[in-house]
Amino acid sequence: MTTKIGSTVLGYPRIGPNRELKRALESYWASRSSETELRDVARQLRVDTWRSLKDAGLDSVPGNTFSYYDQVLDTAVTFGAVPARYTELGLNPLDTYFAMARGVESTPPLEMTKWFDTNYHYLVPEIGPDTRFALSDRTPVEQYLEAAELGVTTRPVLVGPLTFLLLSKSAEGAPGSFRPLDKLDELLAAYAELLGELKRAGAEWVQLDEPAFAADRTQAELDALRAAYRKLGDLQERPNLLVTGYFGDLGDALEVLASAPVEALGVDLVAGTSTVDKLSTLSGLRDKTLVAGLVDGRNIWRTNLDRALTTGATLLGLAGELAVSTSCSLLHVPYDVEAEAQIDPQVKSWLAFAAQKVREVVVLGRALREGRDAVADDLAEAAAAVADRAGAERIRNNRVRARLQSLRPEHSRRNDYALRQQAQEKSLRLPPLPTTTIGSFPQTTDVRKARAELRNGTIDDAAYKQRMRDEIQRVIKLQEDLGLDVLVHGEPERNDMVQYFSELLEGFVSTHKGWVQSYGSRCVRPPILFGDVSRPKPMTVEWATYAQKLTEKPVKGMLTGPVTILAWSFVRDDQPLADTAKQVALAIRDEVHDLEAAGIRVVQVDEPALRELLPLRSVQHKEYLDWAVESFRLATSGVADSTQIHTHLCYSEFGDVINAIVALEADVTSIEAARSRMEVLADLNAVGFAKGVGPGVYDIHSPRVPETEEVTALLRAALEAVPAQRLWVNPDCGLKTRGYTEVNAALKNMISATAAVRPTLR
Repeated sequence: MTTKIGSTVLGYPRIGPNRELKRALESYWASRSSETELRDVARQLRVDTWRSLKDAGLDSVPGNTFSYYDQVLDTAVTFGAVPARYTELGLNPLDTYFAMARGVESTPPLEMTKWFDTNYHYLVPEIGPDTRFALSDRTPVEQYLEAAELGVTTRPVLVGPLTFLLLSKSAEGAPGSFRPLDKLDELLAAYAELLGELKRAGAEWVQLDEPAFAADRTQAELDALRAAYRKLGDLQERPNLLVTGYFGDLGDALEVLASAPVEALGVDLVAGTSTVDKLSTLSGLRDKTLVAGLVDGRNIWRTNLDRALTTGATLLGLAGELAVSTSCSLLHVPYDVEAEAQIDPQVKSWLAFAAQKVREVVVLGRALREGRDAVADDLAEAAAAVADRAGAERIRNNRVRARLQSLRPEHSRRNDYALRQQAQEKSLRLPPLPTTTIGSFPQTTDVRKARAELRNGTIDDAAYKQRMRDEIQRVIKLQEDLGLDVLVHGEPERNDMVQYFSELLEGFVSTHKGWVQSYGSRCVRPPILFGDVSRPKPMTVEWATYAQKLTEKPVKGMLTGPVTILAWSFVRDDQPLADTAKQVALAIRDEVHDLEAAGIRVVQVDEPALRELLPLRSVQHKEYLDWAVESFRLATSGVADSTQIHTHLCYSEFGDVINAIVALEADVTSIEAARSRMEVLADLNAVGFAKGVGPGVYDIHSPRVPETEEVTALLRAALEAVPAQRLWVNPDCGLKTRGYTEVNAALKNMISATAAVRPTLR
């Protein structure tokens, strides 16, 4: 008899509770450890995950959720979508994989972008007419067997074939009419081979994730979805198939999948609340298992179990079986709230990280099978926590709310750009093609050590500040020696571009071990925004003014914008996101004004997450973009025309928000462009963008140092799209994660390329 799904989660964190994988990866990349040592760490993380999920009481444990870097990259390798430039390097399989992710000196990595509307990044596969899909790597089978040897039966998880192709890009040189989706039949044959091998290995269930259908899709794409799952469903030798869609309502794809010859359908009932009503109309569910995503897989608030249980009860009878799950993979939340000894106890009682969410799923599953009395204590405890949070006085600040109510349209307006440009040219007196960086410089071991010593009391605040001033002085001198035109203080005092501000703003708490993977070995600790936001005192003025005293060149004040602070935090869900964004914007506005008053003539307010928060359905775009743009303008308005406002955006497909970028009214917009070879400039030109722009001329997410000629070529390509008087020269992003050896060399080449191009300007 086939095992029922019962209670499950769609995926689990993989970096390790103490970032074990991060350390193992970086040790391997630095040649301090062997491949065997890296694989040993990876295996132990997989074992610990499988055992913990089984012991927690889940009826079905997901497998193949581990990755050394990214699950989309894994899928490309599994099915042979490895561009020839990587195979020609002659590296072993693991190093070829890392070359695709990180690049090598001679070969840039694959393009990277955001995974839907999350802060997770995936590597973009390159598919062309010559791509030959075939089952080239059997890791999913090997990991299934590995778990089975431990007595854990897993449900292998794969990126679905449609989502894989829809997230891919056409390889360079492919005909203009070619789409990766044209290769669907060939890819399905490879999936069929893998499903057959998993069946023969003993797998009863396989999960295929199709989140691409939570976004707008064409009729042709829906038809391809129908044809693909008819073909996979009709295979003679395969496991049972659970097809999941998450991050929102599946729209027309819901009916397509409900009628497909698969055994189970997973739906997100947290982000896709409208799905509940639609399910009752789907006759195709009668012989399927419905996997109901009732527990939020992306945020960290405890589930209102009574409400979730009510929703689950309405689904009984709509399908052959009802199972309970998280709304999506738990990849997006930290491991365990019990590891947080330093969080305020009241706020902590409102939280659920991955381990607690697994428990919530198990409780809901038992309640639906055995009745509420079977889990009465769990339900009562959850209800008390939810009620305590709702009634807590600390989440409301009447002064902040009154200030929000008093806002008027003029608070978000600046004078015309032409007037601002004249005032800034007179004030700053910059050369053509001014050079700068995005903000952060490498965080050295000494910097991190100083922060740790301050935290554990080894040094006092005065000693810490002096060490930070010493680092700022070194960074300013380095930039002057290199010849940069607009300098930064390097941000040595900042642990993270969002966490730093959250620790200085009211309404936030920070975690100690709440790490979440962003990409590869890069982890972040998203702060928790639980209440009304305000700024008790200046946050950056002391550091910026100290740096400015060290140089005659302008130093940028560096701030993070309201949308990004929201996107990279776990945000309260008890009021409209637009209201929370305006509260954060007012706090940033106060900081901008204080920087200006202190003599800082250039202020950068970064919004790299502007595209990230864009809803997946176009019908919701306008509402989001209206408040996102308004919050940025609220944060950056009210300054003199001579104060130059910069912003920075990175690692997203910008086409859908290009008009919003224009509407931000920033004087200079720096933007990721190196990996995509300046593709974004065409989008900007198409909408008449006529302000300063700094398209990144080298990719900082790779350790490789671009040669001067490479940067020169990108700069000349940018000049074909942007007049010299509006073009800035800068890296793609901040330099925090890089080392000084590569940063010095790369910036030197960037400056040399600029010097070579300036004399050719008319």
